Amino acid sequence: MNFVIPALTLGFLGSFHCIGMCGPIALSLPINSTNLFHKISHLLLYNLGRTITYSLLGLVFGIIGQTFLFFGFQQYLSIALGIIILFSIFFSSSFAAKNRFTLSFYNFMMFVKSKLLKLFQKKGWLSVFNIGLLNGLLPCGLVYMGIAGSMATTHYLSGMLFMALFGLATIPVMLSLSFVGNIINLKFRRTVKNAIPIILSVMAVLLILRGLNLGIPYLSPKIILSR
Repeated sequence: MNFVIPALTLGFLGSFHCIGMCGPIALSLPINSTNLFHKISHLLLYNLGRTITYSLLGLVFGIIGQTFLFFGFQQYLSIALGIIILFSIFFSSSFAAKNRFTLSFYNFMMFVKSKLLKLFQKKGWLSVFNIGLLNGLLPCGLVYMGIAGSMATTHYLSGMLFMALFGLATIPVMLSLSFVGNIINLKFRRTVKNAIPIILSVMAVLLILRGLNLGIPYLSPKIILSR
């Protein structure tokens, strides 16, 4: 359970990234803003949907991490995660649309976005809940870091719990955004949005260094495999 604090910290601090990325979705939800109870309950449903999707992603990638651990490939897992995060940062969606290796992922994201557009034309708790579920699937560097953390737990239940805590920790900022979003200026949103790729790049490099097993204290400690 030593991942609880990192999961909560990543979710809470990273949720400020949501102001620039997922904020427009939260501010555009098809809910009745004049009824306070209606608004809060629907916002909680939306965020619950996101958290459920994150938890399922944590379960899946926790299983993958557990498989890597079983075969003794945790070093390669760390390197692969770092490379994937860097790839997601530096390659645009237009590249993904043209590259045959990422075309399936791009098409899936377009499918998710088309479903989201249809849900925004409807009202009701089920529509808002489903928007949250689908929003959890949208490409996001913050979520990629969460997935990396869930894989690093190398256990399916721990991976699921990591992402559940991650999702829950994003809720306070997301709820606040829905009420005070109009007073957060565009400059601040852009600053947060521009800072996230830098932070993710540093984390990705650290993951790669850790996997290289260079014997550098703290950065890339020597891993002694038990026999």
